[in-house]
Amino acid sequence: MKTAIMTDTNSGITIEEGKANGIFVLPMPVIIDGEDYLEESNITHEELYEAMIADKDVMTSQPSPGDLLDFWDDIFEQGYDEIVYIPMSSGLSGSCHTSTQFAEEYDGKVKVVDNHRISVTLHESVYQAKKYEEAGKDGAFIKEALEKDAFNSSIYIAVESLKYLKKSGRVTAAGAMLATAMNIKPVLTIQGEKLDAFAKVRGMKAAQTKMINAMKKDIEERFGEYPIEKINIGVAGTMRNQEDTDEWFKKVQEAFPGYRVFYNPLSCSIACHVGIDTAGIGVSIIDEDI
Repeated sequence: MKTAIMTDTNSGITIEEGKANGIFVLPMPVIIDGEDYLEESNITHEELYEAMIADKDVMTSQPSPGDLLDFWDDIFEQGYDEIVYIPMSSGLSGSCHTSTQFAEEYDGKVKVVDNHRISVTLHESVYQAKKYEEAGKDGAFIKEALEKDAFNSSIYIAVESLKYLKKSGRVTAAGAMLATAMNIKPVLTIQGEKLDAFAKVRGMKAAQTKMINAMKKDIEERFGEYPIEKINIGVAGTMRNQEDTDEWFKKVQEAFPGYRVFYNPLSCSIACHVGIDTAGIGVSIIDEDI
């Protein structure tokens, strides 16, 4: 059984990185002023940030059914017997549910994993799936293992501006105006399913410290039973300046000595919702031994 591992760019895995590691990566759509783009195919993070700075209308959507089915068919034409597709959490997008419906047309050869993860935590799930595949595990095993570990993760996100959250209806216009005037940075969290409010902090530096302390508490209280080698800490962001990215990454590294800490930029489609100069941190646990 030849099993293909597939995800989308919301995992933080680039198309080029995926090709280098035997992972198929579906580019997520971004819409700017009514014109369709595909992440990495014909738009970069920098180009999206420029569009947002220029106050253009940015939106996201699910991959079109045609693009998704063509992607699957192309994988099968390359000689694979089955596909394990790991999209972003069903709690954050309808693409997981839509993919599951389309997968029914493939007689069990496409297995969609509802891993309840996104960004740096999804990144780790995809690479764990690849390890399972390389160890000879089939799609059914991989799907079951990833879904069993789905809620062994935690994410915190601090946004620089409430503009895009206001646009999505998650905060009122009056609330956004007050927060901007008082330099209040909302810290959001994902604990498995939905994006929820966690705290409000004055200033981004304080928000970053808040997230680090929250993650330390999660590791101690939720994941204290796991050895350090099973704990993966991902740092993410939509910083325009490399210096800000480096500073945030270094701050997390110094806060978690001895842990594996890595960085991935937030995908373009995530950036459309959280805006520019957002900082994020996530932890994921891989409990299943191969």
